[in-house]
Amino acid sequence: MRAFALVPCLIVAALLNTAHAQALTPPTPQRVVTLNASATMDVPNDWLTLSFNATREGTEAGAVQSALRQALDAALAEARRVAKPGQVEVRAGNLSVYPRYTAKGTIGGWQGSAELQVEGRDMAAIAQLAPRITSMTIARVGYSLSREAREQVESEVGARAIERYKQRAGEVTKQFGFNRWSLREVQVNTDAPGPVPPVMMRAKAMAAGAADESLPVEPGRGQVSATVSGSIQME
Repeated sequence: MRAFALVPCLIVAALLNTAHAQALTPPTPQRVVTLNASATMDVPNDWLTLSFNATREGTEAGAVQSALRQALDAALAEARRVAKPGQVEVRAGNLSVYPRYTAKGTIGGWQGSAELQVEGRDMAAIAQLAPRITSMTIARVGYSLSREAREQVESEVGARAIERYKQRAGEVTKQFGFNRWSLREVQVNTDAPGPVPPVMMRAKAMAAGAADESLPVEPGRGQVSATVSGSIQME
């Protein structure tokens, strides 16, 4: 008899648990629309990067390293004359020496390279510096957007994308016959332009130029875009 008396209790408990689980389950979203909006700005590049390179080879590793160090020191001395924080920044790159092997697998000599990078927003000063560095040759020339300019543009283009998203949300809400909308979730992504593909410079071409001729500067323009994506609840 006791076993039969427990059956109604178990049924009631099961019903209560089911009702509790249903209460905890969020209702299926209704009248939800996913939207995307974007904005793009065309901006001039304001950051110039010059990469210098020197290569040496010889029969002794120490002699090759010493020659590379002399070339780098001479270039650094010239570049530091115009260095200014944020305007013209100078940074020494890798200096490496490695063996050159013969067909028989023995060391037949040594070769190495040294790098120097000069970058900044004072493009005129950097362009005039280029021909004065004679111990190294220009390996790459690249243009991009400075961090300060990028942050300013990202804020503006992001605001434009958000405004377009809000306009689009209002239009879609009216088209579906509803009066207003509320934001459920949203993501804002900004894509800044990467450095312009560097221009490779040939040592012979640079050596042929006059020492008082500055490097031609043509920074070009890039694009910064922002995308807003998310969903709205129409009411």
